[in-house]
Amino acid sequence: MIVQLLLGSVLIAATALAAAWSWWVLELILVRSHRWVTRPPHGPKLIAVLSLAMLWTLLMMTASVWIWAVALWALGIFVTFEASVYFALVAFTTLGFGDILLPVDWRLLGGLAAANGLLIFGLLTAMLVETLRQTRLRQRGRFDDFY
Repeated sequence: MIVQLLLGSVLIAATALAAAWSWWVLELILVRSHRWVTRPPHGPKLIAVLSLAMLWTLLMMTASVWIWAVALWALGIFVTFEASVYFALVAFTTLGFGDILLPVDWRLLGGLAAANGLLIFGLLTAMLVETLRQTRLRQRGRFDDFY
């Protein structure tokens, strides 16, 4: 049980660090595009920023699932890598189909993966909302200090 909790905690920390690092990189990109984003027309530029942020979020979700999948596969929990990816995706998104289950010795990892998914989804959703808010404020000239 302790091994599962420690391993799950390390995987949660790894996905959180990856998400934080990734959003920092996105912020650097947005800083460089500040002048372009604030010049009219605003609509297409808002769409571009949001599209970039959404693709970035999708990339981070994918990377987080892959972190879990590689760990599950490296531990030999699943015979195939495809099964590891599938389980990680189903657990991470909290779908919980139940068609592929962890062995009893490793079942706590399923709950930790689901908790990690909820946390990462919440974090990335907050970052998307903040990106939209900051972009609109900058475009309206009300918050020039952000970037």
